[in-house]
Amino acid sequence: MHISIQQDPGGRVRTIAEDHGAMQNKDIEVGVETTAGHDLEASRSHDHGGDFVTHLENKNLARGLQQRHIQMIAIAGAIGTGLFLGLGGSIQTGGPLGALLGYATVGLIVCVVQFALGEVAALLPVTGSFVRHAEFLVDPAFGFAIGLNIVYGNLLSVPAEISAICVLFEYWTDVNPAVWISIFILLTFLVGISFVGIYGEIEFFFASLKILLVFFLILLGLVIDLGGIPGQERLGFRYWKTPGPFVEYIATGAWGQFLGYWAVMTNAVFSFAGVESLAMAAAETQNPRRNIPKACKKVFARVLIFYVLAVLIVGMIVASDDSRLDDYTGDAAMSPFVIVASAAGIKAIPSVVNAVVITSAWSSSNQALLSGTRVLYGLAIKGQAPKIFLRTSSWGVPYVCVIFNTCFMFLAFMALSNSAMTVFWWLVDLTAAGVLVSWSCILLNHIRLCQAMKTQGISRTELPFHNSWTPYASPVALFMCIAILLTGGFATFTKGNWDPASFVSSYLDIPLVIAAFLLWKLIKGTKFVNLADIPIREALEEVSKHPEPEELKRTGWRRVVTFLWD
Repeated sequence: MHISIQQDPGGRVRTIAEDHGAMQNKDIEVGVETTAGHDLEASRSHDHGGDFVTHLENKNLARGLQQRHIQMIAIAGAIGTGLFLGLGGSIQTGGPLGALLGYATVGLIVCVVQFALGEVAALLPVTGSFVRHAEFLVDPAFGFAIGLNIVYGNLLSVPAEISAICVLFEYWTDVNPAVWISIFILLTFLVGISFVGIYGEIEFFFASLKILLVFFLILLGLVIDLGGIPGQERLGFRYWKTPGPFVEYIATGAWGQFLGYWAVMTNAVFSFAGVESLAMAAAETQNPRRNIPKACKKVFARVLIFYVLAVLIVGMIVASDDSRLDDYTGDAAMSPFVIVASAAGIKAIPSVVNAVVITSAWSSSNQALLSGTRVLYGLAIKGQAPKIFLRTSSWGVPYVCVIFNTCFMFLAFMALSNSAMTVFWWLVDLTAAGVLVSWSCILLNHIRLCQAMKTQGISRTELPFHNSWTPYASPVALFMCIAILLTGGFATFTKGNWDPASFVSSYLDIPLVIAAFLLWKLIKGTKFVNLADIPIREALEEVSKHPEPEELKRTGWRRVVTFLWD
């Protein structure tokens, strides 16, 4: 173990113990009170108003997330009900080729978003990620609006996922759903209140299960398609010819086929939701300037491959007009993989898929809790939420934020009086809209960073992580995100398809974000940050003052075993 002593810009002396590349920070405070209020003032006075990693984050949060954790957290968030249960609906709406193109389009947007996030997060690895970046690069009111939107979205996401778990258990048992709701509220709370490394290990395990199941289902689908199951004929690309590669949606002809492809976008966005949250706990991640960009680069590729292969295989083994896709029970029975496996006489598949989808839903609720609590903590650092949310446990967990979020989990009991799947499918539209707002924020942050560096004459090569093509790709991806957001509920505007619930769930996020932005701007009188005034040089100096240790390259069998996250 090597021990060194450093002094940071806030004047604190830190002892840094390096053990096999892991850094454990211990602060030595001299004559400083430890109340949340005093710490907040110290943070804001010494850390550029909370724009950089603050005194509070270094002192009170624990760096318990390793590189393998954040890689798998992002994968775990993106592989869930959207993949296991939602692909059938996408095939119905857009046809095999329309669905494939829809997921590929959103996958490319995710690629740009991930690289944009990696570039900004490597420069500013702060709790709350792109919410704090928005205040630094755009406008404090914009950061507040985005942060409030994420907190609100995650407050609703956790109970919605728990309500979905109730439906999934109904596949096996008639036990009162209140039992499952109570159990999973307790489990989610325990994970949220524990050391963040425990959350990382749980997500690592669940992600591994999901990846193994996806590999298995893709191989199974390929075997079924090629006629490898006794008694089953070879399918090939039969369903691409009849009923055809595209499905007409609302309209007819080429326009109807295009609308089918475009309607898949919302489902695809919902499916990819979660990949942007890997940087939310940057201040709790070891060596974030190296590990977060690395995760951003590799996670998108793995997730995109999983989805593109899965959509391709599903489009080959299930016809878009198959009546079995009309099963909206919400359990494994509606999965296209289960439909085909059951027809082939493989009885164990439905229960296996149902079990993994349950872990997926719980994994999503854990991730929503982490994201919501860390954004709330970040808002409190900036003085945009009550100071009580800055309180942390001895494990470095913002426990008041966790308790606040837990109170909203009891909304899951609405599933007892309303259709749990009705609640869950509303979430698809609500989540997709919220995710598109978040992606747009990430892209706008990146565009502003590029513009500020150009204005100040700073080369992008000075960034800890940069790519030559991202300044051109971010504006295109931002346009696509806004276009999908504004047209997400287009079906409700067509003749005979008006549905108030669908309209509200598709567009509620837009007025909420605008209202929060205008409210904070009027109350605080904030202004858009001048490009010339953004302290890019100071941020780069922070990077040079606190270099991260070089990564040890794995060799031999260890490299093979860790290929998913290393």
